Amino acid sequence: MIDVIHVRVILPRGQIMRITSKGQVTIPADIREKMGFLPNTEVEFKLRGNGVYLEKVNHKSRRGKAIIARMRGSCTVKMTTDEIMRLTRE
Repeated sequence: MIDVIHVRVILPRGQIMRITSKGQVTIPADIREKMGFLPNTEVEFKLRGNGVYLEKVNHKSRRGKAIIARMRGSCTVKMTTDEIMRLTRE
């Protein structure tokens, strides 16, 4: 049998959420919208004193690098940069 622990999280405007038996908690929609927590957003939990803080992880610079790395070497056209630039300007 699994022990169920109920934890109450008190938010600034008095909103109370309950952590599920799987350790999940719903972030209220108004807070998600204000903080930009979209689906698949990565967050980091930080312990500070007696509190736990949730911060959005910023991956913008890493995402661009991953896309470029995935594309690198995939071009099959044998043109120089100057030839490509001439085509785009025509």
